[in-house]
Amino acid sequence: MLDAIMLEKEGIPAVPIITDAFKLTAREMARLWGVPEFRFVMMPHPLASLTPEGIEQCADALIEKVLRLLREGQPA
Repeated sequence: MLDAIMLEKEGIPAVPIITDAFKLTAREMARLWGVPEFRFVMMPHPLASLTPEGIEQCADALIEKVLRLLREGQPA
């Protein structure tokens, strides 16, 4: 999350992907770094137990969301 915030602050588009277990942590980190409306994409937790095929399915399900946010940009 912080990497994406720092990249965006440098003008480099970024969309963090987090697992849903870290939703509150991600929102708080964004708030603490001065971008409370910073957007991210969530996937189900845990990631570690997924097979390579499961990871690919998750990526396929998230790609359109990530692309949309990259096109729209993060709130200032």
